[in-house]
Amino acid sequence: MDKVNLTLVTEFFLIAFTEHPEWGLPLFHLFLFIYFFTLLGNSGMIFLIRTDHRLHTPMYFLLSHLSFMDICYSSVTVPQTMAVLLEHGAALSYARCVAQFFLFTFFGSIDCYLLALMAYDRYVAVCQPLLYVTIMTQKALLSFVAGAYIAGLLSALVRTVSAFTLSFCGNNEIDFIFCDLPPLLKLTCGESYIQELVIIVFAIFVIPACMVVIVISYLFIIVAILRIPSAGGRVKTFSTCASHLTAVSLFFGTLIFMYLRDNSGQASEKDRVVSVFYTTVIPMLNPLIYSLRNKEVKEALRKIFNRIKIL
Repeated sequence: MDKVNLTLVTEFFLIAFTEHPEWGLPLFHLFLFIYFFTLLGNSGMIFLIRTDHRLHTPMYFLLSHLSFMDICYSSVTVPQTMAVLLEHGAALSYARCVAQFFLFTFFGSIDCYLLALMAYDRYVAVCQPLLYVTIMTQKALLSFVAGAYIAGLLSALVRTVSAFTLSFCGNNEIDFIFCDLPPLLKLTCGESYIQELVIIVFAIFVIPACMVVIVISYLFIIVAILRIPSAGGRVKTFSTCASHLTAVSLFFGTLIFMYLRDNSGQASEKDRVVSVFYTTVIPMLNPLIYSLRNKEVKEALRKIFNRIKIL
């Protein structure tokens, strides 16, 4: 009888921050500002890397793909969030929710793999500098990036199929800024053990696996830096890794908070703030992190500005 009385959900209603309607317009303008600078900063980074021959290195090749992923990653969620804020809630069809969930997982997974590849690149550069050119060849880079895209696609397919074979019924309100896993699990009305198990396996093969690569790479890097006799040499070598380490700490720190913990109970204000940070703020910060701390990028920017002045 319970199954007969259940009404299956055919659309979802995003209601994040709608309990504070006075926040709607100010937050809309804030998100618009952040999104504009996300597009501008990441597009500018890709342009610099493509046009300046000094940035035609493996690290910047990977960074250009990271910037592209940040544009896609943020474009999946931020326009939807702005609609929620402007309209004090937004209806989302079942198909659009599936598409958003799949694309967000796809781009987010590739981000994780690219950050892991960048850590490996730093390891080779610091620990095996004489072999760097022979290891990080153009062919190897293309293979690495293709592998990241394929792994991201598989992760997104598995996670999306697992999530949307669940039954959603009754309440269709998602107290979140987009269709993500933790709030969706709270709307299920049937047994979800198998799907949650698959999702945990996904988390292990994406977030912790990438973190293991990053941690091991940096352990070797730290050992190599400590062996450098001069303090100036140690600082100079570490500075080549500082930008990447900052980006990794921000991105994986928020992902761990969201996905590698107990997600039972209602979504809290803290959950929503953290989700805004990793979907909206971090893609905007990455170009700043890499441009402010990298001499090569600053030189490329200076070169562009000098050309503009001449014109």
